[in-house]
This record gives sequence, structure tokens and C-alpha cells, in this order.
Amino acid sequence: MRPWSGIITEDEDKRYDAAGFGRLGSIGKRPALLIIDVQYRTVGKQRAPYWEAIKQYPTACGEDGWRAVDHIAPLLAEFRRLGLPVLYPHVARKNVDTDGGRLAEKVPSIMTIDEAGYEFVEEVAPVSGDVVLPKKHPSAFFGTPLVSHLIDLGADTLFVTGCTTSGCVRSSVSDAFAYNFKVIVPEECVYDRSPTSHAVNLWDMNAKYADVMPTADAIGMLQALSAKA
Repeated sequence: MRPWSGIITEDEDKRYDAAGFGRLGSIGKRPALLIIDVQYRTVGKQRAPYWEAIKQYPTACGEDGWRAVDHIAPLLAEFRRLGLPVLYPHVARKNVDTDGGRLAEKVPSIMTIDEAGYEFVEEVAPVSGDVVLPKKHPSAFFGTPLVSHLIDLGADTLFVTGCTTSGCVRSSVSDAFAYNFKVIVPEECVYDRSPTSHAVNLWDMNAKYADVMPTADAIGMLQALSAKA
């Protein structure tokens, strides 16, 4: 079973396959891990169902976000064990006087998050040596020095985790693909407030821009790469 099983029809799968989409890519020699927007504003301070979580932060994804955190943690531990780079593109706290723009028009609630909401979730928080990149827009690449950091780190493959699957993750994945990075999305390590949007975007990214796979398989690829070194 894949995340999109029962949502994407057999006919849709056949259409993409007939057009040649969805071929398996590969891992390069120097992976880097992106942990995008895994902050308390996107999961909630406590593990709670969605409708409870949004009482604290309207941008929270609740239990789905916490389940993703539980899968990001072992992937992050493997990156740290192997000494591979970890980067944290994240939404910076909003200045209500200057950071409105189109996003505030579409999602006014994003301007109401308190300072604690922008803190990184403790279980997967950055440590000394990690790259912490504030961003103003969905893509981790837009208006940030992410590419410069990745070049400096010698990265050729990006493991993309975080949220939301249909928003900041997808836009970052498509930009990474456009920059010719190999992209892997460990499917349990991304989350969204909409299960349907989550599933459909994973299916479509897998067809076009990334290799979407179970986290266990992604960790296995890392370990196999390390064994060859």
C-alpha cells in the first residue's frame, strides 16, 4: 500500500505510466537532509488531534505532524551518525508591518502565530553545525542562500522532509529538481493538514520530481551508500 492507494484511480496510474512518468531515480554520492518548517506552529505543542491542535495554532497539522516527527527522528539520527549535512529551511517569525503580502491575504491566520510557535520541535531540532535558513515563501530555495550552502557542502541529493506536503515541501522539491538535485521524499516524514492533498501530491511528486519511498527504504539507501564509501 502506498499513501495514495485508494485515492488515485487505476486509470490515472495507467495514464502516467503510459506517458513514461514515475521511473526510479537514484541516490548520489553526497546526500543532504532538508527539514522544512518542523516547528510547533505546524504540529502543536502537544500531541493532539487536528481539531484540538488548531485551537492553539491555526496552522497546526496535529497528530499527522507528530507521526511525521517520529519518522524524521531516526532519519535525522542516521544523517548525524554518517556526518552528512542537515539543513533547516523554516518560516521566520512574521513582522506584521512588513511581511503581509499575498500570503497574509490568502491565509491571514499565519500572521497571528506567537514566538513559541516558531520554535523548532525539540525531537528534531538543529544542533551546532546544522544550517538554519529562514524563508519568507513556500520554497526553501526562493530568496534564500540554500543553493550556495548546498554547493559548499558538495551535496548532490536532497532528502526532503517536513510540511506541508502540498505546499512548502512540494515547492521545494520542484525547485530542487529544477536545479538538477536528485530528490528523495521519505513518505512518512512529510505531513499536511489535508490527507487527500498529502496523498495526491506524493503521487504526483513521485511521478515527476522525486523518488517517494518508505522511510525505512530511504534509511537503507543511506546505509548502503555509507557501506560503499
